[in-house]
Amino acid sequence: MNYKLEGAIRRNRKNFIICAILWVVLTIVFVSPFSYSVFQAQSEGAFNLAVFLSAFGKNITNPFGAIGGIFSNGATGTFFPILVGFTIFYLIFFFIGFVKSAPKNEFSDIEHGSSDWSQRGEQYQILSKNKGIILAENNYLPVDKRGNVNVLVVGRFRFW
Repeated sequence: MNYKLEGAIRRNRKNFIICAILWVVLTIVFVSPFSYSVFQAQSEGAFNLAVFLSAFGKNITNPFGAIGGIFSNGATGTFFPILVGFTIFYLIFFFIGFVKSAPKNEFSDIEHGSSDWSQRGEQYQILSKNKGIILAENNYLPVDKRGNVNVLVVGRFRFW
C-alpha cells in the first residue's frame, strides 16, 4: 500500500504547488469579494439580495479593496467561516484527484525490457559490441558463439 502513496506523491509534486497557488488566487479573487459582499448585505440585519449583487459586482472587480474592507470594517467574522468552507470543499476535490492519480500496482510507470539490464560492459561477456544479430543499440548476439544462440524477436520488422 505504501507504493501507492509514494507513487501519487512522485506524480503530483508539481501539482501540489500549482494547487496551493490556485487556492491563494481563488481566495483573493473570489472568496474575499464574496464574503465582504455577504457582510455588506447583512449589515442592515437581514440579508438583502439587491445589496449583495451590487456589492459583489463592485468587489469582484477590486478584490484587494475587498480584502482591505474585510479587515478594516470588521468583516473577519464572515470571511473566516466562508474561507474554511471553501478550503474544505477545495481539499475534497484535491484529495479525489490525488487518490485517482495513485498507481494501480507496484510496477506502474516502470519500463519492462530495456537494454539497461547490465552496467559497465557486463553484457559483453555474453554479447558482442561490434557484430552479430542486432539486439539493441551497441548490443549484438555473436553468431560464432558456442552454445545456444536462439533469438526471440518481439515487435515487427518493416521493409520499405
